[in-house]
Amino acid sequence: MTQNALQNWISTSNMPVRAPTLLLVDDDRVMRVMLREALQHHGYNVHIVSSGEEALKILIENSARIDALVLDREMPGMNGLELVAKMKADPQLAGIPTIMLTGTGDPAKIQEGIDAGVYYYLVKPADNTLLRSVIESALRERRQKMALVSELNRHGAALKAMKTCQIGVSRLTEAEDTARFLASCFPDAERVVAGLMELLTNAIEHGNLGVSYEEKHRLLTEDIWRQEIDRLAALPENASKVVDVIYQHNPEGFFVQITDAGKGFDWKRYWHINPARASASHGRGIARARLMAFDRMSYNEKGNAVTVMVSDQPIQMQGYVW
Repeated sequence: MTQNALQNWISTSNMPVRAPTLLLVDDDRVMRVMLREALQHHGYNVHIVSSGEEALKILIENSARIDALVLDREMPGMNGLELVAKMKADPQLAGIPTIMLTGTGDPAKIQEGIDAGVYYYLVKPADNTLLRSVIESALRERRQKMALVSELNRHGAALKAMKTCQIGVSRLTEAEDTARFLASCFPDAERVVAGLMELLTNAIEHGNLGVSYEEKHRLLTEDIWRQEIDRLAALPENASKVVDVIYQHNPEGFFVQITDAGKGFDWKRYWHINPARASASHGRGIARARLMAFDRMSYNEKGNAVTVMVSDQPIQMQGYVW
């Protein structure tokens, strides 16, 4: 399949975007008021509740309308982790991203949340800039999955029959389109789409453009990340840099290899989710892709090429480089 065919297939990139709706859950009335004001200031629709039980009822009744959950960890009755466990057990709720609020930065407690499937943490009182940055990181994943559902309804059956294709990617919009396109070829598209997006974005920003972890933090904090990545990609010295993406479906399973034009990077640093980075706005994408999106994942030694795989047959998760 050619690049032009991919672009002709995609028609949802310019869909109107509504203001995201957040469900804020906290038993502390003062904290609820403070957070609601901060979130509304950033343009979010905010619905507030004071308990896990009430939140679960609203989530069940409005799963398609809630874009993200901002959740206090410690509450009377159903606490934050118990609510997350019930959400993970419900296919309609499992995909809603959760930002956990905690009164302590204790690594052990954060690791407990990570093990439960919470990858975004904020320590109270949350800095407003960091709050928005973390929420936007969570919402990007939600938007990808919502757009994917629309595209699957139109093209899913045809794409699952595709055996191989090669695509060149150099811009963020192309990465987003390609992630949804390739995810549609997998048996469980919603499982893999966020992982593909993380790896493609990483290949563009860190691989082709050389943006460091620290620099990305600054760009996200100043809310100029996307503009700056687009600007860097358009510079003459970067215009010819392309991320090469190869998809193949064979009897062993579904494979994607992503190779950037960079010098490589220390992927081992990001192979596991570090509790110290749980409250950062980024830095967990590789680990999440490995743990949640694919059956197997490996980098080359240089660090500029990653291969992911989903088996046609159930296999035991390995959790190491293969």
